Amino acid sequence: MADERRPTVAFLGAGTMGSAMARNALGADLPVRVWNRTRERAEPLRDDGATVVSSPREAADGAELIVTMLSDADAVVAAVDGEDGALAGAGDGAIWVQASTIGIEGTERCAEVAERGGVVLVDAPVLGTKAPAEQGTLVILASGPEEALERCQPLFDAIGERTMRLGAAGTATRLKLVTNAWVVTVVEGVAEMLALAEGLSLEPGWFFEAIGGGALDLPYARMKGEMMLERAFEPSFSLKLATKDAELVLQAAERHGLDLPMLRAIATRMTEGVEAGHGDDDLSATYLASAPAASE
Repeated sequence: MADERRPTVAFLGAGTMGSAMARNALGADLPVRVWNRTRERAEPLRDDGATVVSSPREAADGAELIVTMLSDADAVVAAVDGEDGALAGAGDGAIWVQASTIGIEGTERCAEVAERGGVVLVDAPVLGTKAPAEQGTLVILASGPEEALERCQPLFDAIGERTMRLGAAGTATRLKLVTNAWVVTVVEGVAEMLALAEGLSLEPGWFFEAIGGGALDLPYARMKGEMMLERAFEPSFSLKLATKDAELVLQAAERHGLDLPMLRAIATRMTEGVEAGHGDDDLSATYLASAPAASE
């Protein structure tokens, strides 16, 4: 019988986040199996001790925990469902840890697939981007049956610094939407504030000096603001994915009868940035749509 203190973990998705999470799981001595649609992206994890496999079904074979960390709901469902999907290879008692940001409807689709496949779904999106994922300092928003969450805790401890247990599956996704709404609001606010300062012929850095150490100061705003001022957009969270997440927020708002015009405007501006060719840049590249140089 597997040692539940050291569960074997199958990671489906070896992108920026999935690879970092897998490495931290390996660092905590958890056996790790990895699948990625483009296998070459998963191969470097072999040097860290992971078993790299050719299909989601093979990854799930012998795994107690099956983690999906993929771009959207369609990619998640495609990886777990069907003849070669992970759930076809899942053993009795396996838990599906759905960590991707896929919104309310996507999570409901996953719940249906999990019920049909006879596995327990743990809804566990994370807060944090590239650096926190690499450092193992993510915040895990975990929702699902308490017994399943307890079995997932060794993994959560390996990849994050804090776990919030939030009740029934689906609750964590709703909280993730709220936090993502805050993220895009802060970034777009900083982008437009810096564009205004430049347009008024002010030194943009004066703004951060003015608010420094006070209640208005915010480290995340400073970090993204520096990227904007330096025009350095190495992605930790791409504009394309941020735009997708903003759209998920709007879908949730519409579903619950909420009118959020500011977030609609932010999603529109971010979409313009993607269409202008900045989708693979950091989400701070939304600034380029408002910067004075954009209209010259």
